[in-house]
Amino acid sequence: MNQFNKIDGTFLSFLFEKVSKDVFLFEESILHDYSHDYTEDLHFLPEVVARPTLVEEVQWIVKCCAKFNIPITPRGAGTGLSGGALPVLGGLLLSLERMNRILKIDENNLQAIVEPGVINEALQIAVKEKNLFYPPDPASKGSCSIGGNIAENSGGPKAVKYGVTSHYVLNLEMVLPNGDIIWTGANTLKNATGFNLTQLVVGSEGTLGIVTKIVLKLIPLPQKNILLWVPFNNAIDACKAVTAIFIAGITPSCIELMERDAIQCAYDFLGLNRKVEFDINAVLMIEVDGNNDGFIMKECEVISEIAFENGCKDVLLADNTEQKEQWWRIRRCIGEAVKHSSIYKEEDTVVSRANLPELLQGVKEIGVRYGFRSICYGHAGDGNLHVNILRDAMDTTNWQLVEDKAIREIFELCKKLGGTISGEHGIGYVQRKYMNIIFSETELNLMRGIKKVFDPQGIMNPEKVI
Repeated sequence: MNQFNKIDGTFLSFLFEKVSKDVFLFEESILHDYSHDYTEDLHFLPEVVARPTLVEEVQWIVKCCAKFNIPITPRGAGTGLSGGALPVLGGLLLSLERMNRILKIDENNLQAIVEPGVINEALQIAVKEKNLFYPPDPASKGSCSIGGNIAENSGGPKAVKYGVTSHYVLNLEMVLPNGDIIWTGANTLKNATGFNLTQLVVGSEGTLGIVTKIVLKLIPLPQKNILLWVPFNNAIDACKAVTAIFIAGITPSCIELMERDAIQCAYDFLGLNRKVEFDINAVLMIEVDGNNDGFIMKECEVISEIAFENGCKDVLLADNTEQKEQWWRIRRCIGEAVKHSSIYKEEDTVVSRANLPELLQGVKEIGVRYGFRSICYGHAGDGNLHVNILRDAMDTTNWQLVEDKAIREIFELCKKLGGTISGEHGIGYVQRKYMNIIFSETELNLMRGIKKVFDPQGIMNPEKVI
């Protein structure tokens, strides 16, 4: 039952006392644009959309919502895959898209201060011009926002070497659900002062408050990289090669796994008029970076030896920037390509990398039992496998079994292997029902208690995570 109030004239009158009407959108066609993200085919219409540009506007909007008991759905760029930005209970959708300024790039301290609406790739380009590097790079980096990345604790291909978003967030300005403004930490590399509120907020999916400024750590930009395309006849062998590379003491800047169907789906989506060779069933795309050509090349030679020992067919090296960009386009478009090919469910499974072969094999066995086809790809270097379950021509009854039972079996397999049910996409709206696979009721109650401390009315992004 929706325990919140509907938006009415009295509420709007209070809003307009301190925030211009131009900040708000009411037309149904526009509301429809904000009713969905990239999660399957789910739509929930908000009653109004707010697009503030100032923290003071955010503060007043939140205070009004608290006063009138109106639910708030924070939204970044709407590229999420777990329904975190869906206004499930209507209310007010608060989009941070216009708070998109890079406020400062501090070259002396290797830091950047940005607003949440800054696009990930825009920040990467801006700091690269100063020979600096912001590593988190989700597949949607050209369209996803830093605020959304913080909400989901996003990763991407380079997480295997450089870590995920949480490793780069030092401090956050945040509007609490009652309208108070706090800073969660300090602009320092070390901070052992009290509870770590910054890391609590990262990955909380907008359920604890609204981030309005972000202090990020940067690192020096690696000057060189080599990109390898390594095809295998057997996907399990490809997974085993990944572990062997790390055992040899090499940490590539990315190791991406793509199954045959994933690559073909990308070829078709990009209009490349190309077919995957008949004897290739998986490809590892491996990048090695650094500042010394000789050292990088030596690591690539070791990687090649390991790949051949584990049954690879060949090791191809990108000859130029254009070739690198094409391979990256293929990898980064797979999620969207799959979405265009069939009704599907995408699961963001993660296990220790040594257990990746068992996870992949288990997913395929579950698919055989329930009669579904799966397309798997992802960040093999850190055990993060994106499992896309395709409906194809499956009837409604069998598809319901997949949604009710098969996905739960996949997640139970993840737990059995010491993993969990989301590596970087978050829990959001669609994965909440599986949280009891990973957490006991005691653990879930601790999370509910934290939520209640921050948001006693429960107005902030309701129906998400827990």
